[in-house]
Amino acid sequence: MTTHPSPSIEHHPDVAEMRSRFERATATPRAQAIETLALLTGVYLAASPWIAGFAILTPLAVCNLIMGVAYSLLLGVGNAYERTHSMAWAACAIGAFTIISPWVVAGPFDVTRSVLNNVITGAVALLLALAMAANAGQGVSGRPRGRGAM
Repeated sequence: MTTHPSPSIEHHPDVAEMRSRFERATATPRAQAIETLALLTGVYLAASPWIAGFAILTPLAVCNLIMGVAYSLLLGVGNAYERTHSMAWAACAIGAFTIISPWVVAGPFDVTRSVLNNVITGAVALLLALAMAANAGQGVSGRPRGRGAM
């Protein structure tokens, strides 16, 4: 008895269309610029205690290192377009936490440079994540995707 191989999901026409749409969307200059800036922002956030000179605040330095790596991985490296929208909202939370972290993590030992660094870097991270969320909420043509839209 011969058996025919069952059709794989990989060969489904909708999967090919989704991959094609993903490639077109990520090939836009806007998406590439946002991803590049997000990666650089995350790398800077991770290294900022040593760049800006507040590495002596160990809890804040470790917090920035962890948040910077997480942010870079969420937006700069994690480019699965179907999940970009939810990853962008997680990155928004990281950006917002970065803004308040000098007071939450370092407490009364915060210094001006740590506060300025985290507020500015957190604001940039938050804006980039919002731009990514807005970009993910639109189709390739630039029109918002809704029910029934492909």
